[in-house]
Amino acid sequence: QVQLVESGGGLVQAGGSLRLSCAASGRTNSMYAMGWFRQAPGKEQDFVAAITWTGATTYYADSVKGRFTISRDIAKNTVYLQMNSLKPEDTAVYYCAARRIVIPTTSQYDYDYWGQGTQVTVSS
Repeated sequence: QVQLVESGGGLVQAGGSLRLSCAASGRTNSMYAMGWFRQAPGKEQDFVAAITWTGATTYYADSVKGRFTISRDIAKNTVYLQMNSLKPEDTAVYYCAARRIVIPTTSQYDYDYWGQGTQVTVSS
């Protein structure tokens, strides 16, 4: 089992930045791909970004490319999502997820472990 805890959400004005963190504990000695997803009120959960176990390859949704950066610190068992140039449409609950395979996907159904989510609110 792996436990994931997100932090770093909050309220920010449009154009501002936030950095989300996802700390993993438990059986973290196994290799995992990691992803970030988000869900706005009344909408489906959407893929945001993902990263391979080594961190060598990253994937982004078109809506966040050039603004968000996913990274990971294997020694700290932590994944980060740096969010810059935030827009009101980025407002959502952001979830961290882990997959028991080194290659990530953009589908939430492929992930095995989930955090509880952290709220990000961007005001206009």
